[in-house]
Amino acid sequence: MAATAMFVEVLVVGIGSLAALTVFLVSLAGVKNASRLAPLAESTVIAGLALAFAYALGILVDRAADSVLTSKRRQLRARYFVSSITYAEARRAISSNPDLVARADYARSRMRICRGWVFNSLFLFIVIDFAIMRFPLEGRILMVSATTAIGALLVLGFYVAWRNITLTSYKKLALQAQPMVPHLFPQQVAPVTRAESEGSAL
Repeated sequence: MAATAMFVEVLVVGIGSLAALTVFLVSLAGVKNASRLAPLAESTVIAGLALAFAYALGILVDRAADSVLTSKRRQLRARYFVSSITYAEARRAISSNPDLVARADYARSRMRICRGWVFNSLFLFIVIDFAIMRFPLEGRILMVSATTAIGALLVLGFYVAWRNITLTSYKKLALQAQPMVPHLFPQQVAPVTRAESEGSAL
């Protein structure tokens, strides 16, 4: 089940990245070339290759997004764990509880999707703006303005979602592990709120 969930979440990220790349390449090709290439989209072989490439692209974007946000993620983790060793001990402490592990996997899945779509949203609105400027469309300024505004809101929204899920998950992990390994938490972790209780440990 965990492997299937990881496949799906990487594919969700990869499809968005592939869409951005496709819009960019079509924009470069121009109107005439794009119309000539359109029939290829109906090919089963091309569809299969696109799916495989989307998965590979999803892995690439996921790793890139993780690298960019590593510093911020460590800052969030430091609010509840004094070191990487403490964090690893806490994860081991809950590993024997299938329910907590399942909740943690679900939280990580949501976190990865939001993290990947922070960058997908950025890529998409940039290439859509580029496409609008490349093709003979009316009201370009309005369309570019609207696309940029929507894109900026999506980037911000996915980032805030990623941050909130990540922070709540660390807090939940600290709360869950504290009774099992109290020596790791010399200070009492603040009680989790009802809204945060829907999150889970990373």
